[in-house]
Amino acid sequence: MSLYRNAIWFLNGIHHYTRKGYEAAAKDFDKDLDVSVVGRSFMITGANSGIGRATAMAIAKKGGTVHMVCRNKDKAEEARADIVNVSGNTEVYVHIVDMSETRKVWEFAEAFKKQYPSLNVLINNAGCMVHKREVNAERLEKNFATNTMGVYVLTQTLIPLLQKSRDPRVITVSSGGMLVQKLRVNDLQSETGCFDGVMVYAQNKRQQVVLTQQWAKAYPVIHFSVMHPGWVDTPAVSTSMPQFHQMMGDRLRSVEQGADTIVWLALSRAAARTRSGQFFQDRKHVPAHLPLAWTHSSSEEIQSFMTQLETLARAAQSQPDPELPDASTPQFV
Repeated sequence: MSLYRNAIWFLNGIHHYTRKGYEAAAKDFDKDLDVSVVGRSFMITGANSGIGRATAMAIAKKGGTVHMVCRNKDKAEEARADIVNVSGNTEVYVHIVDMSETRKVWEFAEAFKKQYPSLNVLINNAGCMVHKREVNAERLEKNFATNTMGVYVLTQTLIPLLQKSRDPRVITVSSGGMLVQKLRVNDLQSETGCFDGVMVYAQNKRQQVVLTQQWAKAYPVIHFSVMHPGWVDTPAVSTSMPQFHQMMGDRLRSVEQGADTIVWLALSRAAARTRSGQFFQDRKHVPAHLPLAWTHSSSEEIQSFMTQLETLARAAQSQPDPELPDASTPQFV
């Protein structure tokens, strides 16, 4: 079955995930992005390079207030300066957070809620693909900590702020690679078997899709979506998947093409009219499963997944922190 999934996925990718796939889809795009978003605030994780930076630039050009959540201060400040210079928008702010550090993510989100009165759109873009099993300070596998727990904790903590804001939206940048994965509730942190960074990443991206679907049910005031940017020429792809990057070459999309659907989901009125919780590609919702691929999960498996996330989040945030000795444990629902 995995051979079937991989073959169908790759053939589909050659037709739809490449630069030509984007160009073909773009012929049907409406002028949904002829908008101004002055006065609306956007948080983008991983905003100093690649798709995240292209997204931040596009939103800044439309007048939005941009909160760049980045790991590297120097690169973040350099990216901010470029975005401000090109867009002419000075409402661009840098926040230094490593999304793999679960407790630090929660501390940042809690502080952000106290400092800012509203947040209209959260864009979960940051991600990583580590090919050797590593763990963070909370003993969580690093891919899982960044791609799943970071997204879970940041989003869950900011939901009250989003709910108070006008037209709130949450967009999570997933990957078409998740189509070859079924949710594995018995091994969320890849502790058993051979560790394959590419497949672990794909599993994390499946987890993001399931999370988005569950959030959409639980918080109807907020519009949730998850998307695949296509195969994009980014520093992360060239570093994490050098052979794939070299093989695809000019067929890879530009970062602006990869960011297009994120920007559309974040800004357009048309996106807000779509059903919450769906998986998008090139401004259209597409199936989250390949035909006959057996990647659907039961309600019991999904409940187990959500319960495990809540338990892990509570454990991470209840650990002593010398910088915040009186910090209270957040309530996740």
